Amino acid sequence: MEVFFRQICAGLATGGIYAIVALALVMIYKATRHVNFAIGEMATLSTFVAITMIDHRVPYWLAFVATLLLSFVAGLTIERLVIRRMEAASHAAAVIVIIGLLLIFNSLSSWIFGATIRTFPSPFPSRTPFGITWLSSHQLGALATTLALMGAVWLLFHRTSLGLALRATADNALSSRLAGVRVGRMLAIGWGLSSAIGAVAGMMIAPILYLEPNMMAPVLLYGFAAALLGGIDNPAGAVVGGFLVGVMEAITGAYIVGSELKQTVALIVIVLVLMFRPAGLFGQKIVMRV
Repeated sequence: MEVFFRQICAGLATGGIYAIVALALVMIYKATRHVNFAIGEMATLSTFVAITMIDHRVPYWLAFVATLLLSFVAGLTIERLVIRRMEAASHAAAVIVIIGLLLIFNSLSSWIFGATIRTFPSPFPSRTPFGITWLSSHQLGALATTLALMGAVWLLFHRTSLGLALRATADNALSSRLAGVRVGRMLAIGWGLSSAIGAVAGMMIAPILYLEPNMMAPVLLYGFAAALLGGIDNPAGAVVGGFLVGVMEAITGAYIVGSELKQTVALIVIVLVLMFRPAGLFGQKIVMRV
């Protein structure tokens, strides 16, 4: 029973990181109705930038904040220079462009930083507080970081005028524009925030995995499954989906399919959700009358 409890706790800790990725995916989807499959590679590149600063003796949390700011600017720039030019393009064309961005960022990580596997330091102490033994110090810290990020995002969207404008733009861009909201600016800020959130996931997962150009590929898969499970248009649902997928991965990997096949859990979740509940557990069902 104790081992089972440890697996659940580990699943919650990892699921928190999946929840961050899912939240980043949902934010862009709500604004543009496109899934940013490049968010994982963008997060990997951001994590490489962070380790470079840390290697040059920049304090961890200063490098953390600087990486978030750089990631925000990068996301905003991509929206301005690339995504905005695809507004009139077909959905298929936009998907191809986003996949192109995925390949570009993956190649940039390999070209600039090399393909050598590297370790990434954890900012949290080696010993867990309060005598906790069922989670490592980094898992506990990553979970706390996830919860703090979720709280910050909730405060942004529900307690600030910027958050209100972002929500209005995501719900109805045309009406928001008529009401005086600068929709183009809000879309750029949304991409910037999503990129910064993805960078948090990269820096939290890197000490658990090894840092290399393809580090975020499986994490993106789990994050996409979490977003679909919770609801691709529901930020809170995506967070819940992240924790659920993390627990399912931990339990099935330990007791059912083994660690070699546990990534199939995410694929099964994606297929089942698309087949039986496309809107997810908390997503909005769209009914069209003809």
